[in-house]
Amino acid sequence: MPTIREVAALAGVSPTTVSHVVNNTRFVSAEVRQRVLSAMDELGYRPNALARSLRRGETQTLGLILPDSANPFFAEIGRSIEDAAFELGYNVILCNTEGDLHKENLYVDVLMKKQVDGVIFVVAGDRSDSLVSMIKHGVSVVVVDRDVAGVSLDTVMTDNYQGGYLATQHLLSLGHTCIGCISGPSHLTPSAQRVTGYRQALLDAGLTVAESLILRGDFRPESGRSAAKVLLNHTPRPTAIFACNDMMAIGVLRAARELSLNVPNDVAVVGYDDIELASYTAPPLTTIRQPKAEIGRAAVQLLLERLNQRELAPRRELYPATLVIRGTCGGKA
Repeated sequence: MPTIREVAALAGVSPTTVSHVVNNTRFVSAEVRQRVLSAMDELGYRPNALARSLRRGETQTLGLILPDSANPFFAEIGRSIEDAAFELGYNVILCNTEGDLHKENLYVDVLMKKQVDGVIFVVAGDRSDSLVSMIKHGVSVVVVDRDVAGVSLDTVMTDNYQGGYLATQHLLSLGHTCIGCISGPSHLTPSAQRVTGYRQALLDAGLTVAESLILRGDFRPESGRSAAKVLLNHTPRPTAIFACNDMMAIGVLRAARELSLNVPNDVAVVGYDDIELASYTAPPLTTIRQPKAEIGRAAVQLLLERLNQRELAPRRELYPATLVIRGTCGGKA
């Protein structure tokens, strides 16, 4: 890499003058400025952006920690965050923890060493020692999608209780009274809140909650397929299934095909998230929409406001969930 001294020698000026041109820290005549810029171009010199940023006390870089970038929901959330940050002049470093707390700790250490300005975080569980560590070291953090026990900080998420209630209420309105539920991991608050909404909708309809019809998945398609096969062999057999994310709902659709059951005539299905793929399943998936673009923009905005006003009280942005009706819910089976 060419150095600032080599640029100065070629332009016939001092290294200090080159620095002033690069950083706009002092008036330099148009003729001298052009000589410096031409020398930079000829040598292929690029200013050290990191060094300049650190002198200003910022790097214009944000960290983004996701638990599973292969999950389309998190991929779409990540894209919305990156787009929002880019529009405001920030770069984003993406870290995928795969839900592993050890990997999460390692990535937090990496981001702190790179001196990112702040971090947007979807934690791997309901607790996070690495999150607490960042806060203690003065790193500004916004948590997306999940509540974290023991900490109070800026949070952006959807009303998961409302989403679970809406999904179940829709199935009830179609005449279904035997409704199975496939939840996500028990230690994740979104999953627990969606199941709570499911339970309350049944109770409000005067129905008993059958615990044998609530099975646990891991938010991946195969767990939805496996759980659906158990539910669809249950006596009595559910006429509808609420899966707590779209990936598991896609697994339910496959299980129904493998059992020669028709969706929605034999079993109705509702998912959660409204990932892009949801409208391309056969039939297209009825689901609960999370406003991913709005969540991403809000997370970036809260983080930048936190960077400028660290004394602000912790804020919580809670977006409403909405029902998207497509083809996987017909009349009563």
